[in-house]
Amino acid sequence: MKLLALTGQRRNEVGGMRWTEVDFDKTIWTIPSTRSKNHREHVVPLSKAAIVLFPDRAGTREYVFGHGPRRKDDKHRGYSGWSKSKAALDARIHAARQDADAGEKVEPMPAWRLHDLRRTAATVMADRLGVLPHIVEAVLNHVSGHRAGVAGIYNHARYEAEIRAALWAWADHVKAVVGVKACAAGVT
Repeated sequence: MKLLALTGQRRNEVGGMRWTEVDFDKTIWTIPSTRSKNHREHVVPLSKAAIVLFPDRAGTREYVFGHGPRRKDDKHRGYSGWSKSKAALDARIHAARQDADAGEKVEPMPAWRLHDLRRTAATVMADRLGVLPHIVEAVLNHVSGHRAGVAGIYNHARYEAEIRAALWAWADHVKAVVGVKACAAGVT
């Protein structure tokens, strides 16, 4: 969930992340075209806050998150427990809100979806962090906008430095919003 929030990538792309896609020396995650929604390879720079979220690489697991197959003939596609994780997160948020309000009854949190993390990252990058719209689209690996039509035929720029700067600024923003509690939980 934290990696979804920090990278702005799709849940299936994060859940299906393989160790072979991550280069810790270059601090990048390369989503192959075979796994991206638009069938285009996508390089995602990883901030320090994102890097610390990776589990220990011990073992021979193919996928970064999730558990291996239960039986020899099972296929494994990475992490798929998004609904349970979101329900657990919602419960933790509700409990924290009740604690903050000294035990008084707290209204239920408005409904939200995991995709809202992606939408929020895009909105805040553009609205508060000064990230240009075509860079936000590049962060999200969208083909619309500057990559659609004639402009997309001629402009093959990957904007890697700009994407890295946007994701670093976004990680700093998230860190400022969540504050000291997140730092104690390992988000630095």
